[in-house]
Amino acid sequence: MIEPGEITIVHSSDLHIDGKDIHDFHPLCKVTAAARRLEADVLLLAGDIFDHNRVPLAVIDQAARVLDDAGIPIVILPGNHDPLSADSVYRRGGLADVPKVHVLGVSSEEVFLLPDRDLEIWGRPHPDYLDYSPLAAPRQRTTRWQIAVAHGHWVQDHRDRHRSWLIHNDEIAETGADYVALGHWPSAMAAGDGRVPAYYSGSPDLAQTVNVVRLTERGVEVTRAPLTD
Repeated sequence: MIEPGEITIVHSSDLHIDGKDIHDFHPLCKVTAAARRLEADVLLLAGDIFDHNRVPLAVIDQAARVLDDAGIPIVILPGNHDPLSADSVYRRGGLADVPKVHVLGVSSEEVFLLPDRDLEIWGRPHPDYLDYSPLAAPRQRTTRWQIAVAHGHWVQDHRDRHRSWLIHNDEIAETGADYVALGHWPSAMAAGDGRVPAYYSGSPDLAQTVNVVRLTERGVEVTRAPLTD
């Protein structure tokens, strides 16, 4: 039961649509269906929605139709597989025509505002295939609620230092966000050291769930929900 004033965010990532198989679209359909079933105010997709930027226009347009049918605001962060380069999937095809789809960074804006819910969602998109820091220079909060979104590798110990797109515990904490939505890892799990709630949703194919983030007067509640009832 959703309480009055409660905000519900459904978080997923790493769908890796490439259009080679008709089943590529099943996870996206299941994720959007779960978001509707959970009465989400926003669906947040934290990177690698597409497997690469070379997918045909027909594939982009089909994905756009699925997202449009969801009927709710959808915020997308370009990841390392579908970065916001000149040939990005987010700069061509039908996605730009879907009124409720907001791709962070596509028009230089790295924030999505939901004023009636006093909520902002911000994230730094992958601009290309090169290394960068996904949570560098966190955005100063301007609303009651704030969600940060990042696509990269959480550093657990020194053995992770050789990887790219690193996300450190201090960087997660320094966001000061109510929730940090992470993408890049296929498994659903918590990240960070607990100072700020941060979670990977995992890929829907593997996790078979979405993360459900409820922002309430009691605080932030994070659970997982199955893709199907």
